[in-house]
Amino acid sequence: MTRRLLIAGNWKMNKTPSESEDFVRSILPAVDAGDEVDALILPPFTSLDRLGTILEGTPLALGAQDLHQNASGAFTGAISTQMLCACGCRYVLAGHSERRHVFGDSDDLVAAKLQAALAAGLEPILCIGERLDERRADETESVLERQLMSGLADISDPDLRRITIAYEPVWAIGTGETATPEQAQGACAFVRGWLLSAFGEEIAASTRILYGGSVKPANAQALLGEPDIDGALVGGASLAQDAFAAILKTARSLGGVT
Repeated sequence: MTRRLLIAGNWKMNKTPSESEDFVRSILPAVDAGDEVDALILPPFTSLDRLGTILEGTPLALGAQDLHQNASGAFTGAISTQMLCACGCRYVLAGHSERRHVFGDSDDLVAAKLQAALAAGLEPILCIGERLDERRADETESVLERQLMSGLADISDPDLRRITIAYEPVWAIGTGETATPEQAQGACAFVRGWLLSAFGEEIAASTRILYGGSVKPANAQALLGEPDIDGALVGGASLAQDAFAAILKTARSLGGVT
């Protein structure tokens, strides 16, 4: 079974609405509707509504960096799935390493956010990954298993097909350090093997597994060429039009599928 590569740009707390618009208008020519590569940007909440209007009908998808697990209420500073959908979002991240380790999102909270995204018709990207001390202690697989078990508990088969998983080792997020292709492939292969054991061959074969962690044009080909890596969750390099376009071009050169 083939899986389309997904290149997702997570802008984090960068770009004003006008800067976001300028970027999107400049990158759209590099996103071909006929490609077998899916392209996605995840801007700050303040840019979602403007970009949703601009991107409607284009091959560049829009997503959000986080969500609240409740549909509405007295949750100052939060954003609901209804708001994200109204802005034109198709995707949303759940459990990004910075949400887990900077803002304190627990495994249970990430699972609740995942369920809320699915209930709203969004396509969540479940982010998982280990800290440096956990890798050094040879705990990578146990950490990934715990995060997978919690995040994917009680999810029906149809909803499983709408979930993308992103492996992002915490020690490689924003540090300039990148997992070697062999390290990234090993972790992604473990995730696929876990999916096979938990949900069967069809789900394991069809689920997209991204790598995130200092992906840039110089290492994109080696990472995307691995058999169990189905795309990239790109951080800093997604803020520069030339770099993001180069990663898209690399994915396209690999045939766009794994």
